[in-house]
Amino acid sequence: MQRSTLVTAMMFVMALLASTRAAADIRIIQSPGGAVRPFLELFDKVRETGERVVIDGPCFSACTLVLSIVPGERICVTKRAVLGFHAARSVDRRGRFYAEPEASEAVLQAYPGPVRDWISRRGGLTSRLLLLKGRDLAAMYPRCR
Repeated sequence: MQRSTLVTAMMFVMALLASTRAAADIRIIQSPGGAVRPFLELFDKVRETGERVVIDGPCFSACTLVLSIVPGERICVTKRAVLGFHAARSVDRRGRFYAEPEASEAVLQAYPGPVRDWISRRGGLTSRLLLLKGRDLAAMYPRCR
């Protein structure tokens, strides 16, 4: 293949990828959460790309930050979607967890109003895991098509 033909073909493939990238979906199938920073960085990138987020399974703890970062109109849920919320916590050098009340309040305030209200009606963010699913979740976010 000639160099100019190869370059033209590569440019076509890159243009095709760029044009379909905005229509791509990020699918959350199962996330137990974890360290906050990687989730913030990932969801910032997703917000910038314009991709839609499909929540299609458990999205717990730091994973729920997607609700605070990606615009709500770009999030949809399936019937398998479950969001799990709890208070922020850190781990000391000995592996013991301790509460982070200021971080919990900041996270709560960052959630969209309907989610924040749902959490507040259930006692707020505590060490107990609150599960948002089914009809309650479908009332806040559209079903994926």
